[in-house]
Amino acid sequence: MMHVTDQSGNNEDTKRKSVTNMQRGEMEGILMLSNRRLRQTILLLLAWSLLSISPHAAVADGKVEPSGHKLSSHADSLDSEPSFTAKQKKKKRQKRSRSRKQSNSWVNLQTQFPGIFVMGGPRNQRKVALTFDDVPDPRFTPQVLEILARYKVRATFFVVGSRAARHPDIVRRMQREGHIIGNHSYNHALFSRLSMTAFQQQIMKTERIIRPLAGYSPKMIRPPYGEILPKQVEWLKQNGYIVVNWDVDSADWRGLDSNRILINIKRTLQPGSIILQHAGGGKGQELNGTIAALPKLIQLLRSKGYTIVTLPELLGTPQSRQTNRSSK
Repeated sequence: MMHVTDQSGNNEDTKRKSVTNMQRGEMEGILMLSNRRLRQTILLLLAWSLLSISPHAAVADGKVEPSGHKLSSHADSLDSEPSFTAKQKKKKRQKRSRSRKQSNSWVNLQTQFPGIFVMGGPRNQRKVALTFDDVPDPRFTPQVLEILARYKVRATFFVVGSRAARHPDIVRRMQREGHIIGNHSYNHALFSRLSMTAFQQQIMKTERIIRPLAGYSPKMIRPPYGEILPKQVEWLKQNGYIVVNWDVDSADWRGLDSNRILINIKRTLQPGSIILQHAGGGKGQELNGTIAALPKLIQLLRSKGYTIVTLPELLGTPQSRQTNRSSK
């Protein structure tokens, strides 16, 4: 009996050890599986965080931008003051990402509407035009005017109607000092998102504000962000306007320093170029780089043999249009 009892005890010990080893193995398996899943989870989180960091997000943290946007409603588009909000600024950043698509669109419009949709002047003469958007702005426009007067340069200013209504004296000064005035919409609306009626109101409402200040109805239209639809260009053509975009973008709206602005301009500068700059900005936006770059730009252009002219001189077109009943 003693022998049997001892064998039974040994069997129980063996079973317990076997169960313990199985449990230990299961636990080790579970731990290994947990560690594997944990590692996979960590790797997935790292990958997700890397994908979440885009160039646009990095840029967005470091700049303010206008020629930016929450697109306004139909009524707001015509009656509100230009806000140039953070969402508008985001719109400008997005403009870079679709620059190739936009360029193709501009080329198509230039082909479809020769002499009506223009991006530059004749390439056989060393002439260039300086243009300034989003004016008048009492923070920056007078400074630009002072520099132009000092260097005896005449430029073209594209006026936002609601701003002209608030700062008419600056518009009168532009005209008095020999600069050309163009139409840049009433409140910086994105034309491609507007109905034809709303688009026409943007043009005509601004024209009614500019005419008594400048003494004429501007012939030249610059669409905010450079965006416009073929049917809108057709209407402008029928009513004696031309659309003037640009082939040199200073990107000064980014708040760049003067050296960066000059680099941007030199990159695509050529005879007949139309240079885009800004003499007005959104709330909190700085254009100090534009002010600092302007004297250097004038000197640079002259040193390279360029004559700085207004858009009518460059394009051989009058500054004013003949009004007719269909556009009133």
